[in-house]
Amino acid sequence: MAGSFFQAVARSLPNLKDNLKKAGMSYKPEDFIKRTFLSAFYMTTGLVISVALILAKFDVLKGIMIVFVPIIFLALFAYMLKLPEVRITKKGKEITREIVFAGRHLIIELESGVPLYNAFMNISKNYEVIGKYFREIVDKVDFGTSMEDALTEAIEFIPSDDFRRILWQILNSIRTGSDISKSLTLVLEQIAKEQTIEVNKYGRKLNPLAMFYMIIAVILPTLGMTMLIVLSSFIELHLNLTILIFIALFLGFVQFMFLSLIKFSRPAIEF
Repeated sequence: MAGSFFQAVARSLPNLKDNLKKAGMSYKPEDFIKRTFLSAFYMTTGLVISVALILAKFDVLKGIMIVFVPIIFLALFAYMLKLPEVRITKKGKEITREIVFAGRHLIIELESGVPLYNAFMNISKNYEVIGKYFREIVDKVDFGTSMEDALTEAIEFIPSDDFRRILWQILNSIRTGSDISKSLTLVLEQIAKEQTIEVNKYGRKLNPLAMFYMIIAVILPTLGMTMLIVLSSFIELHLNLTILIFIALFLGFVQFMFLSLIKFSRPAIEF
């Protein structure tokens, strides 16, 4: 019965199988759903017990947890289902950091007369992230797969549009018999231009983010706390330790969110 439920959920997510492959997660879709379901259940149980103990100590809002239990579980379950997509995004950014350098390395190798197979082998030894994908292509060729078929299989599950463009160009050049290095040069120039545009956009976005960070996370808390302390001396406002700790945690959360936003906005490019 439970297995049928997990299979039904997996069927409702048609992209899950490909996403697991792209993310490098060697699970069947139904097995991944099962693991995610159990992880969400255990996390919800632990969270509910912890919060219930705290509420029991203060003797407030104990009954409201019954309402929030399914909401917390569904939120955690939906969030953890996004794990393959998160890993795909992370892998894509890691590939983007190396794509231009690895592409230029490949062009130099080919222009020097090195065979494509040997060039792939050399790149697999010199680049930590992108080298793994070239190594997989080389291994498939070693086991008897043709270079065209190995490239086609790699293109299907590589979590980077730029990398796929490069492999597509290599594949098309092999099929048409054209010069691979010249075709790759044009593609890499386009990728480099797009990365430059991304860096410029990030620079323009960073200035207002830094200004809002200074206002909301630095200036307002400083002035706000000063005014709060002054007002507490004129009105009956008791600033006990609990309130101060709550304010400190809130300000820490705000600063963490700003720093995470800035880090997330940063393009995955070495500059």
